[in-house]
Amino acid sequence: MTQTMELDEVAAPNAAATLAVLSGTEETVGELMTPVTATLPDSNTVAEALTFMVKSTDVSEISYIFVTQHDRLVGVVGMRDLVLAKPSEALSSIMTREPFAFQQDTKVEDAVSEVLYRHYRMYPVVDEQQHVVGEVRGWKLYERIASELSAQAGSQYGVAKEEQINTPVLAAFRMRHPWLQVNLLTAFAAAFVVGMFESTITQIVALAAFLPVLAGQSGNTGCQALAITLRGITLGQINDYPIRQLLRKEILLGALNGAAVGVIAGIAMYAYAVSTDSANPAMLGLVIFIAMIGACMGSGIFGVAVPLLLKRFGADPATASSIFLTTFTDIIGMGLMLFLATSLVL
Repeated sequence: MTQTMELDEVAAPNAAATLAVLSGTEETVGELMTPVTATLPDSNTVAEALTFMVKSTDVSEISYIFVTQHDRLVGVVGMRDLVLAKPSEALSSIMTREPFAFQQDTKVEDAVSEVLYRHYRMYPVVDEQQHVVGEVRGWKLYERIASELSAQAGSQYGVAKEEQINTPVLAAFRMRHPWLQVNLLTAFAAAFVVGMFESTITQIVALAAFLPVLAGQSGNTGCQALAITLRGITLGQINDYPIRQLLRKEILLGALNGAAVGVIAGIAMYAYAVSTDSANPAMLGLVIFIAMIGACMGSGIFGVAVPLLLKRFGADPATASSIFLTTFTDIIGMGLMLFLATSLVL
């Protein structure tokens, strides 16, 4: 299925929109396949293939003819090639050889990774002996992507995929509340870190105004790294890309982004400190600048580590990743800023 089939391609979902779709699913292609609509031997002529189609009761469902040799899949013929060929030509002379096919036990998660790059109308399904046992239509896999994407936004915040708008209140409460308890515990950890520097905040009130700024920037940086990592897991790219190289990339990006926003945040802190008569405004501006770089670098590391650790321990990498990520970025960001302020200003 190469050049000839590209004329029959349908638009595939944007790969960037597939953050962690189908992660953890055990459904197989065999469960989605339907009976094959057109399979002919490679020795048949174009005229015989056209006669077969005319006599077929479901000709409108035929997109490709799967060509076999000794009952084994050896090629595929698109409708355009069939119509333009001479009636006396054998199917073996116009078919696309060595077509892509799914195995019956191919996981839907793996099938999605393939259709994101191939996106044909239809795919043959074969057994271990390469006998055609059925076909699966591309729209079924795209439909599954859309279904899982509708659950993706909620899954990152602890909303179960099973919950719908008509889910009863008590059922929705049971699905959502456990993750809120987890979030509460992690929030206590961040609050504890801030509480350790209560005297610093009391002496330098200007710091309190910039805590949300730092947390917001580092959190967004972490979410960007998280999105890329989840995408890599979903598309199988993480298996071929060294984790160390990914970490180095995110650390460097964090440093560059942190420095870029840190300059502006540092200037803003300096101006705010001057206007509020805070002590040592220049040093406070430097504190914010350094803390922004460190927080963004740390959030990049956590954005990669959180989903990979969840996957390693057998959990769905998409489920509640942002809850843990937000806590880690808050702790490292606010903790670093308050530590620097304590060490350099006081």
